[in-house]
Amino acid sequence: MKKHTLSVLVNDQPGVLQRVAGLFGRRGFNIDSVTVGNCEESGLSRMVIVTTGDMRTLEQIEKQLYKLIDVVRVSHLSDHAMVARELALIKVKAESLKRPEIVGIVDVFRASIVDIGETNMIIQAVGDLDKINAIIDLLRAYGIVEMSRTGTTALTRGTQR
Repeated sequence: MKKHTLSVLVNDQPGVLQRVAGLFGRRGFNIDSVTVGNCEESGLSRMVIVTTGDMRTLEQIEKQLYKLIDVVRVSHLSDHAMVARELALIKVKAESLKRPEIVGIVDVFRASIVDIGETNMIIQAVGDLDKINAIIDLLRAYGIVEMSRTGTTALTRGTQR
């Protein structure tokens, strides 16, 4: 099974996210991640959906999405060169003796420390899925207290839409 990244332009209306998510649920398609936000065209939002499946499943997803009245355009980003990023906020235990080690990890991954408490710190990491997973794996040894991830957002490179 291969991961696929879809860009779905939808009308910026209440309930659209629920209808798209409901479509995936009813048809038994899995959503690995979904991000939604305003896009360059007023009145539209861009949903970036990462899903897993074979090409037949992907074709079915695209056909089903186009049946929804609020869906304007579906693009399969994984077919093209793309830039994909995710944001993670990771709160780790950070006793004073361990802080230099944690700062070293943060520097290697070009992440940043956005909050420091008496016994923990919050690290912000932005990057592709592999980078985010790698920093999380390294920080796990210090004790992850809380974590929040945005899911993938992406655009194709160059002039492709």
